Amino acid sequence: MSMVNDASATDVLSQYRLSAEPKRSGDLGKNEFMELMLAQLNNQNPLEPQDNGDFIAQLAQFSSLEEMQKVTKAVENVAAQFRSTQALQASAMVGRTVLAPTDMGNLGADGRIEGVVDVPASTSSLRLSVHNAAGELVRQIDLGQASPGQAKFVWDGKDGNGNELPPGRYELKANASYPEGSVRLDTLVSTNVDSVSLGSGGRITLNLSGLGSIALSDVRQIN
Repeated sequence: MSMVNDASATDVLSQYRLSAEPKRSGDLGKNEFMELMLAQLNNQNPLEPQDNGDFIAQLAQFSSLEEMQKVTKAVENVAAQFRSTQALQASAMVGRTVLAPTDMGNLGADGRIEGVVDVPASTSSLRLSVHNAAGELVRQIDLGQASPGQAKFVWDGKDGNGNELPPGRYELKANASYPEGSVRLDTLVSTNVDSVSLGSGGRITLNLSGLGSIALSDVRQIN
């Protein structure tokens, strides 16, 4: 007399997990789910057949799993299209000039560095100090009074005596006078975008001329 397997659906399916994500070991896809259902029907105890309600519940689970997989696939397709669009848009930024938050400027062939100072409150005296790679002060530019907002500056690449300085990176320090004393303010420098990198999760990184890389989300202005 043959043995009858009376394992319940819960016993059989407990070895697996329903998953709409790409299948891994231990995950239950729709094909495996159907195979287990058929195996259970073939091996159920004829004296205690499976309740119709249990069978309908399993079919409902199967239908739900299949729908989740369809939705997941659709979302993956949309995400892929979005990343492609991002890459295309990002590539158009190569060669453009952006306003990036940094206290460093790259003196290039054009012989000038320009940008703005973020001024939080009105000040009677705003000053920009330029330091070379050795930390030496090479130029001070008095910007005078400034209202809240962005105060523009341009450095012509010359020292205080009018001598042209060599190309390279220079540190920019902006200080404003307030009743409580001198306060260091943030600077933003206008610089060229040499290339663009698209990282994981669609993160866009701009590689700036002589100034390293920053996230696109950190850019304050695109010219």
